[in-house]
Amino acid sequence: MPDNSSKDTFLFLKKDFELPELAESFDEDQAILMLSKAVSQLLDRDFERLLQICYRIDLGEEKLKKILHESEPDSVSLDLARALWERQKLKIEIRKRYS
Repeated sequence: MPDNSSKDTFLFLKKDFELPELAESFDEDQAILMLSKAVSQLLDRDFERLLQICYRIDLGEEKLKKILHESEPDSVSLDLARALWERQKLKIEIRKRYS
C-alpha cells in the first residue's frame, strides 16, 4: 500500500484531471503514468485548462516554461505530470507538517 502522501496527492490530482479510481495495487509510478495520459490529452485539446490547473497547483511559471520548451516532444506530458505530482505532494507534506 502506498504512503499516505502519495494517496493524498493522487486524490487531489484525480479531481482536476478526471483520473479513474485508485486500483488496489496503486503505486506512485502508475499514478504518474495515468496523470501523464491526462496531461497529454489536455496538451492536445484544452491547453488553457491545463495552464489553469498548473497555476492552481502552483507549479511555478519557470518550471512550466522549462518543461514546455526544453523537454523532448514525446516526454513533455510525462515530465509535466511528474512535476505536478511532486509539487502537489510537497504541498500536502508541508500542510501536514504545519497543521
